[in-house]
Amino acid sequence: MPDRFQVTKADEDTVLDYQHDESASGKLLGDIHDDEVPDSGDIHRDEENQKSTIDPNLYLYDDDLATRPHISTFISSIANYENTIPAATDPDAKPAAPSARMGTLIGVFLPCIQNIFGVILFIRLTWVVGTAGAICGFLIVLTCCCVTMLTAISMSAIATNGVVPAGGSYFMISRSLGPEFGGAVGMLFYTGTTLAAAMYIVGAVEIVLTYMAPWASIFGDFTKDADAMYNNFRVYGTLLLIFMGLIVFVGVKFVNKFATVALACVILSIIAVYVGIFDNINGNEKLYMCVLGKRLLKDIPLENCTKDDSFLRDIYCPNNKCEEYYLNNNVTKVKGIKGLSSGVFYDNIFPSFLEKGQFISYGRNSVDIENVGGQSYNQIMADITTSFTLLIGIFFPSVTGIMAGSNRSGDLADAQKSIPIGTICAILTTSTVYLSSVMFFAGTVDNLLLRDKFGQSIGGKLVVANIAWPNQWVILIGSFLSTLGAGLQSLTGAPRLLQAIARDEIIPFLAPFAKSSSRGEPTRALLLTIVICQCGILLGNVDLLAPLLSMFFLMCYGFVNLACAVQTLLRTPNWRPRFKFYHWSLSLLGLTLCISVMIMTSWYFALIAMGMAIIIYKYIEYRGAEKEWGDGIRGMALTAARYSLLRLEEGPPHTKNWRPQILVLSKLNDNLLPKYRKIFSFATQLKAGKGLTICVSVIKGDHTKITNKAVDAKNTLRKYMTDEKVKGFCDVLVAQEIGEGLSSVIQTIGLGGMKPNTVIIGWPYSWRQEGRNSWKTFIQTVRTVAACHMALMVPKGINFYPESNHKVKIGGNIDIWWIVHDGGLLMLLPFLLKQHRTWRNCKLRIFTVAQIEDNSIQMKKDLKTFLYHLRIEADVEVVEMNNSDISAYTYERTLMMEQRNQMLRALGLNKKENSKVVQTIMDFKETPSDNKLSLVQTIVDHHYDVTKTASKVRFADPTIEEIQNHDSQNDEKRNSIDSDGPENLDAPENLSNKDESTEKADDNIKSSVKPDEFNVRRMHTAIKLNEVIVEKSQDAQLVIMNLPGPPREVRAERESNYMEFLEVLTEGLEKVLMVRGGGREVITIYS
Repeated sequence: MPDRFQVTKADEDTVLDYQHDESASGKLLGDIHDDEVPDSGDIHRDEENQKSTIDPNLYLYDDDLATRPHISTFISSIANYENTIPAATDPDAKPAAPSARMGTLIGVFLPCIQNIFGVILFIRLTWVVGTAGAICGFLIVLTCCCVTMLTAISMSAIATNGVVPAGGSYFMISRSLGPEFGGAVGMLFYTGTTLAAAMYIVGAVEIVLTYMAPWASIFGDFTKDADAMYNNFRVYGTLLLIFMGLIVFVGVKFVNKFATVALACVILSIIAVYVGIFDNINGNEKLYMCVLGKRLLKDIPLENCTKDDSFLRDIYCPNNKCEEYYLNNNVTKVKGIKGLSSGVFYDNIFPSFLEKGQFISYGRNSVDIENVGGQSYNQIMADITTSFTLLIGIFFPSVTGIMAGSNRSGDLADAQKSIPIGTICAILTTSTVYLSSVMFFAGTVDNLLLRDKFGQSIGGKLVVANIAWPNQWVILIGSFLSTLGAGLQSLTGAPRLLQAIARDEIIPFLAPFAKSSSRGEPTRALLLTIVICQCGILLGNVDLLAPLLSMFFLMCYGFVNLACAVQTLLRTPNWRPRFKFYHWSLSLLGLTLCISVMIMTSWYFALIAMGMAIIIYKYIEYRGAEKEWGDGIRGMALTAARYSLLRLEEGPPHTKNWRPQILVLSKLNDNLLPKYRKIFSFATQLKAGKGLTICVSVIKGDHTKITNKAVDAKNTLRKYMTDEKVKGFCDVLVAQEIGEGLSSVIQTIGLGGMKPNTVIIGWPYSWRQEGRNSWKTFIQTVRTVAACHMALMVPKGINFYPESNHKVKIGGNIDIWWIVHDGGLLMLLPFLLKQHRTWRNCKLRIFTVAQIEDNSIQMKKDLKTFLYHLRIEADVEVVEMNNSDISAYTYERTLMMEQRNQMLRALGLNKKENSKVVQTIMDFKETPSDNKLSLVQTIVDHHYDVTKTASKVRFADPTIEEIQNHDSQNDEKRNSIDSDGPENLDAPENLSNKDESTEKADDNIKSSVKPDEFNVRRMHTAIKLNEVIVEKSQDAQLVIMNLPGPPREVRAERESNYMEFLEVLTEGLEKVLMVRGGGREVITIYS
């Protein structure tokens, strides 16, 4: 019998002071918002003018009282804690006086007895014993009782691990295994309780129509047509459901009072059966059956039970042609109830499983059980195919209902003592009754009568009722009333359970059922319950409903055992049950039994229940609200993560297992928003490797003063990651210097073997405008990444990259310019990108550069072989760069680059002046976009009239628009320059008013500048490669190339030159990804 309880609200709705303290929420009580931090003058207040409200002995803790309660207050809140869900009450009733706390007997034992004993005991247990035999029947009952006993042990451990709210297995599992499991099990529990109501209604109708008022059939004689019987059950069941639904809707008070009557009926009925068994110890002379050979007959008056009578002859000899079995066997009268002293027990030891359509007879002789002629005459046949596992499913609902004690935890004087004792004693009591009943029925009743499910051989009488003392009406009325009460309790408890789940807000589509009517009743949930219950009634057969609802309760009990096992094995600090007689092995045994019984009973019903649980679980995981209940699944995930991290720590991953673990360094603007949103999209597209992604931003400042800004920036960063579907982690670091902060992040981020191995950093588009500070941070980051042996990716033109949520897949080519080999990362990255739907339609083209002494044909052949072994499909092209002459344009670009550096030195700016230049640049950025140009470039252009070749594509900061007309820029700048001195260089006009020493330095620079051979060679490489790349890959969707290493010398000139080389190398290309490997192989040809 299922759990019947009344709930009106979830435990979260209970407002408690202590829930906001450190022990309940996990938050620090002393956390104070930065904006609320008082001034130092307020903190160091005048003690002489301020009086403390605390005892002088504890004055040291006076400042803590604002956020941390005194221990006396805290203990008082715990002592007065009422974590219960009130039972459903009649809205029209007057408020009752507070009731006394209940003990173990009234609060737990008797409610469990009432819930466990049910309709199956009265209408199916004798049939189970006759079909399965005494041995198998005993094993069936014992298996079911073991499941509930092991579950009760696990439940007792959970129920005594702190205060458990009402709500049965749903609340215990949800708080132990998390919202996903809790929601799934809660819905299974709700469905099982609702179907249980349908089973009780059908069982009540069966008792009335079959044994009390067979004349009420509206579909004819149902003893001769099973379909007519089930149709009667459907019609009367529907009417009874409507009537019971109205009672639940109108009179909850009546339902609660009727539970006492139902309990009394159950106890009196069982006592009457036991008394009747011993009263009929020598048999019952009033109850006989008519048997043809070894087959049981129905609808035969005892006075006609002879071959000499024409009654049987007319049945078996139509048209004067007698049935063969009738001719070969005699007709006898057999006593139905033989008594314990008769020795009939030995005839009922072994099973008598039959297939549907076989005759009920003594023994297993095929002549007696097989229906050869196709006609049944008046012989009783098996209506379903029986087996050991099927009978377990039919009987299992008789042992459910063990959660009744935990549902009343709030009304118990000592719940942590009463729940284990009362529940386990109730299970021992009911198990003793069931197991003894199996033996007594097998030793009292004839085998044929035990297997007569509907008592058709004795005139449609209930077998158990004919055993009872003083007469059968005690059992008939008692079983009907108890079954009716069970159905009412199920219809009362199921809607409130659904409402409790809906109020937890873990299943969004259940939100409408969280509302109550004006009378406080869950009317919407009741309507849904009635609809589902009606679907169960339409099945019309207890033998179909019992295995189905058994699946749902077995799933619930299995999860209770799982919750206890998980908590015990994880050894979480909060797992401290007062009930000590449990062990994780018992819980796992209970879980195994639940799963085994489910599969053995009905594998397709088991799949339905499991499928429903999986669907709800995934739905909550995908759409449900996030709930943190300190559940065991989170603890299990933490344990598994710890174990895996320790395993990964043993050594670096093999080349075959290498995948990019990405660290995204995101720059924030003044509003603490990520400057380049598409860098997150690019990280998502690379996640086809299923690696780790961590996004980090660094804010300059003092962490103690800008904590709120860091938190806001982290929330914004997380929102961007969510919008771009980047699955990973984010964090914000506050440091005194951005460069030092980035260096710290790169060195320390990650944990164990899950440290990032690849860094993505944006290109500093405004490095010319912002001067050395911009490129210094970038180059310092590049050096740090290289020193940590991590790979580096620098996407340039990031705003032109495609978004991840593009509905239209881009086509074209991804070109890889493989200049130097640094671990094969250039080969792996395009493969990973093509796994994403955005890049899936692109083709790969690999270019490599042949030197003068190389054999281009052989290089192409070898490269194709290498790609074949790598299992990468790509077109291969070898580019020859035979012309090694350095052009005049190369000298020109090199000269202009060096002049820029020497000009800065000639100005002789000290630290203070340098800061002025930086401030000038900041002021310069605030001018209109038409007037913007690199300040240093303006200075150089003013002194040296160098003709430049305009680049095809300008990689400007997206917030700054650069004008490509050089002359117009100079004109605008001349009009905007002040003449306040060398410390405020705002425009070229200032240079015309310089003092004579500056002009002299200018002349010296002009006469002494000669391009450095080192720089000329590198500029030549950059220009020549750029010309070839632009020629071949200008229309490519993405160009991937090697990132040259940064200069080894930490000098401003070298660093500035390096940035210029990279600008020249990527000139004219829209989307470029510069890659530098981490110094280890990341791709292999081996399997």
